[in-house]
Amino acid sequence: MTLIKTSVLSFASTIVRMIAGLAINKAAAIYIGPSGLALIGQFQNFTQLVMTLAQGAINSGVTKYTAEYSNDSLKLSILLSTSAKISLFFSILIGLVIILLSNQLSTYFLKSVNYDYIFIIFGFTIIFFVFNNLLLSIINGLKEIRIFFLINVINGIYSLIFTTSLIIFLELEGALIALVTNQSIIFLMTLWFIRKHNIIRYNNFNQKFSTHDSRKLFKYSTLAILSSVLYQGYFLFTRDLLIQTNGIEISGLWQGMILISLTYSGIFFSIFSTYYLPKLSEINERDLLFAELRQGLYLFIPILIILIALVYYLRNLIIITLFTKEFLQMQELFFFQLAGDFLKLISFLFSTILTAKAKIKIAIYSEIFFYFISFISTYYFIISYGVIGATYAYFLNYALFFIFSVCIFFMVSNEYK
Repeated sequence: MTLIKTSVLSFASTIVRMIAGLAINKAAAIYIGPSGLALIGQFQNFTQLVMTLAQGAINSGVTKYTAEYSNDSLKLSILLSTSAKISLFFSILIGLVIILLSNQLSTYFLKSVNYDYIFIIFGFTIIFFVFNNLLLSIINGLKEIRIFFLINVINGIYSLIFTTSLIIFLELEGALIALVTNQSIIFLMTLWFIRKHNIIRYNNFNQKFSTHDSRKLFKYSTLAILSSVLYQGYFLFTRDLLIQTNGIEISGLWQGMILISLTYSGIFFSIFSTYYLPKLSEINERDLLFAELRQGLYLFIPILIILIALVYYLRNLIIITLFTKEFLQMQELFFFQLAGDFLKLISFLFSTILTAKAKIKIAIYSEIFFYFISFISTYYFIISYGVIGATYAYFLNYALFFIFSVCIFFMVSNEYK
């Protein structure tokens, strides 16, 4: 499938999920307010971090090696069997830990022991989250983009109906319940979609566990776990710092800005993960690597500039439409957040080559270095300038990451002739 076709499907899929997400955020803003939005953000960062651990952090590796082995049925079957066993083991282990520590987790992340039952539910349902994501990683690796995006569209529609209904009737508790249960239904839908699949069937998941394949998959685990810990940790750290220094309401404003940022940038990251990672994994010629990069830059830079300019120009209307007038103070956060988003998205066109070409050590060292800068600069700028300081730090970090990403692309691509 070409980049254009992938982009069109990704755009359509993401628009549906984006509308669903924005509608959910609107309901949360009305019924829960900035403080509730901040707590939801804390819980989402926790669940996303735990999800990475429960998956064994192998999904990027599954996508890469599924793409590589797609023409070798025996190798692919061994890979799928090994990845399923890893996912089963870690999802059960992490689920038990969550259940046993539910009181402590509720107190720390949601500031009350009264939500311990949410963590207990999550502990029991996490296995469905894990296997749904594993199946999507396999579908992505097989480049069956239509199925991949169709499942995501249905996910968005279902989440909209289910989550919004629970928020209206149960407010904060409803939002939390939805977060820990909706993937269970989506998993069943995914199974239905692939019920007649030629490759994703039971016989291809019953091979013996391969130590060789597990080592290859776990090469990606170190990077994925580190990325998740640092990424989710950054949001938890920033939100806690804002709560301590500016109050939970201000923290909720920053959370609203992050939701806007992640919503529109998700369109592009969806394309990068579904098209560029498998594509760059296959290419072993320098000229073809540069051709793919040029195609991406020519397509995305004009679109990004127009989109970001529109978001900035219409920021007040966007805030009122997506949230409520309580969030209007958020408008001061837009400029540096959007500028940072632009650099971040363009940087990932270059830096995807590290994952595609298994340059794990470089990726790990760069993650540590740039998140170190991010934590330090965020602390300094928030203490010095308040909530807008978080966007100063964000822009600075991705300005440096952009320079690094350009250099690393040239370095890695020059290894190929």
